[in-house]
Amino acid sequence: MLVAQLLVSLVVLCSNLCQSLDLDPEDRASMLLFRSGVQDPSLSLSSWVGSSCANWTGITCQNQTGRVVSINLTNMNLSGQIHPSLCKLPFLQDLVLSQNNFSCPIPVCLGTLSFLRTLHLGQNRFQGVVPDTFMRLGQLRELVLNGNYDLGGVIPWWIGNFSAQLEKLDMGFNSFHGEIPESLLYSKTLKYLDLGNNDLSGSRSDFHQSLVFLNLGSNQFTGTLPCYSTCQQSLRVLNLANNSVVGGIPTCIASLQALQHLNLSFNHLTYEMSPRLVFSEKLLLLDLSNNDLSGPLPSKVAETTDKSGLVLLDLSHNRFSGEIPLKITELKSLQALFLSHNLLVGEIPARIGNLTYLQVIDLSYNSLSGSIPLNIVGCFQLLALILNNNNLSGEIQPELDALDSLKILDISNNNISGEIPLTLAGCKSLEIVDFSSNNLSGTLSDAITKWPSLRYLSLAHNQFTGNLPSWLFTFEVIRMMDFSGNKFSGFIPEGNFNMSISYNNREVDRMQRDPFVSMQSADTKVLIVVTGSIELSFNYILSSMVGIDFSNNGLDGEVPVGLFGLHGLEYMNLSHNYLRGGVPDLEKMWSLKALDLSHNSLSGPIPGDIPSLPDLTLLDLSYNSFSGFVSKKQGYKKFPGAFAGNPNLCLETSDGGCDPASLPVVPGKAFVGEEEVEGRISVWIFCVSAFLSFYFGGLALFCSPRARGYILHTKA
Repeated sequence: MLVAQLLVSLVVLCSNLCQSLDLDPEDRASMLLFRSGVQDPSLSLSSWVGSSCANWTGITCQNQTGRVVSINLTNMNLSGQIHPSLCKLPFLQDLVLSQNNFSCPIPVCLGTLSFLRTLHLGQNRFQGVVPDTFMRLGQLRELVLNGNYDLGGVIPWWIGNFSAQLEKLDMGFNSFHGEIPESLLYSKTLKYLDLGNNDLSGSRSDFHQSLVFLNLGSNQFTGTLPCYSTCQQSLRVLNLANNSVVGGIPTCIASLQALQHLNLSFNHLTYEMSPRLVFSEKLLLLDLSNNDLSGPLPSKVAETTDKSGLVLLDLSHNRFSGEIPLKITELKSLQALFLSHNLLVGEIPARIGNLTYLQVIDLSYNSLSGSIPLNIVGCFQLLALILNNNNLSGEIQPELDALDSLKILDISNNNISGEIPLTLAGCKSLEIVDFSSNNLSGTLSDAITKWPSLRYLSLAHNQFTGNLPSWLFTFEVIRMMDFSGNKFSGFIPEGNFNMSISYNNREVDRMQRDPFVSMQSADTKVLIVVTGSIELSFNYILSSMVGIDFSNNGLDGEVPVGLFGLHGLEYMNLSHNYLRGGVPDLEKMWSLKALDLSHNSLSGPIPGDIPSLPDLTLLDLSYNSFSGFVSKKQGYKKFPGAFAGNPNLCLETSDGGCDPASLPVVPGKAFVGEEEVEGRISVWIFCVSAFLSFYFGGLALFCSPRARGYILHTKA
């Protein structure tokens, strides 16, 4: 017992001595000079006072001498210049300045720090080129320069042989161009190489060392895919996405026994996939999307075990044909399946419900037929079911209410019939629902009221009938409601139009005010971070036009005044109905970009505050019964044809006269500056960009800048 107490006393004494260790005077002076040239708005370096090394934030000293051996100032919001005094720390081993805002060339004098083992300058705003003095850093193990967009030039020829101990080289997300130096292909100690997101080119060469991580994505590499045979037992991550790699996928790639993540998306790969191309059970992610691969889907992609197997499979945006093979339903670990934009036929395999870990299914834009298999409810963790643009038929099964975690349900552009079952009230997590362009009928189901998180709802182009229900405007976070092209009748219900955060411009993350005409295409982007862990948390950000579309129905009566007081509304289309009454002032609709009230029986004067709506790009009030005099001050010349078909309406001419609006220009064409913009506002407004995020914690993937089905993001 006495011995134990003595040992504890010695440890405490040693700790106190270490904490009271004074900085070497020369090193202290150098550090203070460095601080004098740095802008530190967060006062991160305010503790750099006195002489005790333990009190200096980010500084580590040698126990006996007090010499500075490590500086770690990561993410401290520092900016400005790096004083040359930082190079006068002769015993410095680790220098980490990542995630700040330094905006200067990399100091040449850093090459004099001969004991340096780690140099991290990533995610700043360093400029220029990599100094040749770095050739002297013979002890360096890690060189991280990523995320300095003004750092570029040709990668130095010596980069692969200046240090016999270099293990990690990260030069991604910069502006390097030219070819990969041959020295990098033979750097024997190198394990981690990231050159992604630059402007590098040349034919893709093989590497001759045991790499563990290789990211060459988002460059301009050409040629065919090498076998990477030297990395056969070591390579875990291989990213060649977003290049110009051609040819087929060689079967030797499947010999990479340690491979966990393979991303070959956005290339020019062709031909069929060989049945001998079967990866090991260690592969977690396979992304071959956005190529020109053809033939049948491979019946077996990877080996599986009870404890491991593919987590994400993306074969979308190719030319695969034939049916979905049953073997896919044996990938028991699968959590995300993307087969969209191919030429697939046949039915969705009934056994897809065996994939109980599935979180996302995207089979859109194929020619699949039959009904949605009832067994799909076995995917009880499903968050997104995307089946649009196929030839699916049958009815929406009441049993789908078992998918109570579902957030996105898109079955648009199919041949699905029947009514919306009341049991769908059980899908209480739904946020994006698109049933448009089917043969659905009946009245609006009260099941919809049980979706409190609803943000996007489209029932357009179906056969729905009856009155619009009184609960229509009770959704607090709704952004878009599209009921166009149905057979609804009766009045637009009065309601509490203040319920919706988006309609009233109260949301925190308002989307940027892009021109309306740039938002014509619908695009769903999915962000996925995949790691070795089985834990997953789901998040997404919806960015869509904030709007209401009740066009092409049989609605009558007056438009509720409250609709014209929605500050956040960007798009409203009530055209082709039997609406009557007047239109009040639009001054409160300051976010409005598009308004179509054409082909109704609206009357009274034209609102006089059109010029006060700065974002209004499309306006169509044609073919109504508006009357009165429209002054040039009302800005109507920006919308030629917008008032056509109103025989009692006169437009002010250049001489102050009156020009009847009964003889139309083609309505719906607007001129903005010198550009002509198609102005017929219709269902194409469907504009949803959703980001689905899947976090598995640990080693993550890589990122493509192009718009795509989903984006792989790396945090290595």
